[in-house]
Amino acid sequence: MELRLDGKVALVTGGSKGIGKAIASAMAEAGASVMISSRKAAQLEAAAADIKGEVAWFAANAGEPEQAAACVAATMERFGSVDVLVNNAATNPYMGPLMGISPAEADKTHQVNQRGVVVWTQEVWKASMQERGGSIVNIASAGGIGVEPSIAYYNVTKAAVIHLTKQLAAELAPKVRVNVIAPGLIKTDFARALWEPREEAVAAGIPMHRLGEPEDVANAALFFASDAASWITGSTLLLDGGGMLVRR
Repeated sequence: MELRLDGKVALVTGGSKGIGKAIASAMAEAGASVMISSRKAAQLEAAAADIKGEVAWFAANAGEPEQAAACVAATMERFGSVDVLVNNAATNPYMGPLMGISPAEADKTHQVNQRGVVVWTQEVWKASMQERGGSIVNIASAGGIGVEPSIAYYNVTKAAVIHLTKQLAAELAPKVRVNVIAPGLIKTDFARALWEPREEAVAAGIPMHRLGEPEDVANAALFFASDAASWITGSTLLLDGGGMLVRR
């Protein structure tokens, strides 16, 4: 099956590296015009130059509503619509159990990971999707399904993203489909502290005997965004190589 997004416009937050860049690249190769966004202009410029297809960039902090609105407005001005939104941007300023997190760390995590999903969805709905329809793909985490003390509050916000996806899918149907991907451990800079010191040992404990790659998530996001998933909304795709099967 060839998944195509010809004539569509995709906006990918956290799109300058890792999972976000892989998703943007896959969607551009599938024929979409793509706007990538993240905080750092230099990283965005480099990523856009590396992606084949029609790609633009706009620097914005995903946790700041005014910047989200500005990015959506820039996308509308450049491409005329937003047909696909990928809420990928995330942050994790604190590692450890809930009893150690500060209010400031919790607020930052919530603003980007959880509130940001609502804000960006509101902006694309008002700007384009309320009239034209579209598809929204949220990126959560397998940690939002289980319990893990090392990244406790991050996982709490990702659990919220899974529920937000269901709520938004119910509210925005039938014009807009909303689905969520819950990746396991993916080999990115963002997750480096979790895999780099012991990659072989971690991979050995996963039924598929390897860590995930950003392209694994990109393939799933492309499917959800495409017409091949036209009767799927409110769904959670656990993408973890079988890791939850053996998780303690």
